[in-house]
Amino acid sequence: MDYLEFNLRVSPLHPWRDVLISELGEVGFESFDETENGVLAYVQTELYDEASFNKMLILSNDLCQIKYKKNNVKPHNWNEEWEKNFNPIIVDDRCVIRAPFHNKTDANYEIIIEPKMSFGTGHHETTHLMTQYILDANLKDMSVMDMGCGTGILAILAAMKGASNIDAIDIDEWSFENSVENAKRNNVDFINVSQGDANSIKGENIYDLFIANINRNILVNDMQHYAKSIKPGGNLLLSGFYENDVDILVTEAKKYNFKLIEKRERNSWAALKLEKK
Repeated sequence: MDYLEFNLRVSPLHPWRDVLISELGEVGFESFDETENGVLAYVQTELYDEASFNKMLILSNDLCQIKYKKNNVKPHNWNEEWEKNFNPIIVDDRCVIRAPFHNKTDANYEIIIEPKMSFGTGHHETTHLMTQYILDANLKDMSVMDMGCGTGILAILAAMKGASNIDAIDIDEWSFENSVENAKRNNVDFINVSQGDANSIKGENIYDLFIANINRNILVNDMQHYAKSIKPGGNLLLSGFYENDVDILVTEAKKYNFKLIEKRERNSWAALKLEKK
């Protein structure tokens, strides 16, 4: 899957970088890396809409200046970059996410991941937030969906927490293959991993817990599919968006009979726990 990389310089940096990231998210950009002078932003080549990009309000805002360069980016070898400076991730002193070359720990839950060409090493704030939610949940014998599974971290943790029926889906081929490998690596290869999107979900009222850590636009667009597949009384965990996107997600979820149970935040990123009435 090919991506476009936008190297955007913002002056003055604050508060306009945050505004820029928010507007980029609205026109399909799905990942961001803050730099000293601005931000690196990434969008799937086939999803990039130049007209929508050029209509962003911040580009015509007299209070700041935006300059950018656009580059084509081929699929990145996250594993190669990860090994250069990766340290094990510790979540609430209960869960450790590490690579095979790290020493074994005594954590209650230890997840061994090799990301290969897929994204999701556990470093991102949204993965951290979702991991916390799963650690706090009682998943004994429950059915779980991990939508946009990446490396499979959240599905693997759900299995370790006792979930007995787990599906994991990602649109990216590398993520699909990597999740299968990581499930085997962690001795939870009963996880059913498939390649696809929300349209791949089959059946109604089948999941006790539905996890979706993607980006705001996809979450809003696919909420109808999520709702259809969750049992009454079941939970929906959402992340992949900023704090200022929370109201948009909650409003959309209410259309499908969800109520907000809890909100968590970490370094301007947010995660939501909702219940289907």
